[in-house]
Amino acid sequence: MTRKINHIGIAVNNIAEFTELYRDILGLEAAGEEIVEEQKVKVGFFNIGESRIELLEPTSPDSPIAKFIEKKGEGIQHLAISSDDVEADIAWMKSKGLRMIDETPRNGAHGTRIAFVHPKGTKILLELTQETKHH
Repeated sequence: MTRKINHIGIAVNNIAEFTELYRDILGLEAAGEEIVEEQKVKVGFFNIGESRIELLEPTSPDSPIAKFIEKKGEGIQHLAISSDDVEADIAWMKSKGLRMIDETPRNGAHGTRIAFVHPKGTKILLELTQETKHH
């Protein structure tokens, strides 16, 4: 498998406040917004090369993103790398001694299947992202 950075997730209080920066000043293509109910988050997408920057805005005070911002402030929340088979990657990571937050994949934005690796072993919250449809 050739890995690539699928996206970088940045936690923000308000996506609209950062749209001008990413779109107009940095010149990135705005690629839409989506609400992921399961994660209690609104996601704003910006294309950069083969990857994306995803701005993550909490839709509820008890969402993981709201808790992240409360604890650490706005900033990079996770790094997502591509996966051809999330289940196989979960098993592989576990066999190598990494702790998983997700033992089974969950649904992510853009119809993806995702799983998070616990940051204790990787020093950053790492998301495995399997594309399931074209976006």
